[in-house]
Amino acid sequence: QVQLVESGGGLVQAGGSLRLSCESSGRAFGTYNMAWFRQAPGKKREFVATIHRSGVAIQYADSVKGRFTISRDNAKNTMYLQMNNLKPEDTALYYCAANSRLRVYSIEDGYDYWGQGTQVTVSS
Repeated sequence: QVQLVESGGGLVQAGGSLRLSCESSGRAFGTYNMAWFRQAPGKKREFVATIHRSGVAIQYADSVKGRFTISRDNAKNTMYLQMNNLKPEDTALYYCAANSRLRVYSIEDGYDYWGQGTQVTVSS
């Protein structure tokens, strides 16, 4: 089983940048597909980005394409989300998730392990 801890959230002005990190416990990080989701107040949790265990297959939600970049460093057991040109609508609690299945998914049910989340607030 893997434990996930997010960090890097905070308050930023619109147009600014943040880099989120998701650190995994254990030695099998490289065997997990990883993803970022987010949940804004009063809304359902939504997909943001996902990356295959190999680092090759990457998907983004249309709302973040061209602004967010997902990456991973298997040697450091860590996944990242570089967020640029942030908008107030990006304000949410950001979660990282993992699965040990064959493929990545853009839905919550595709992931078996979740972190506690890190808050991102973008002011206008």
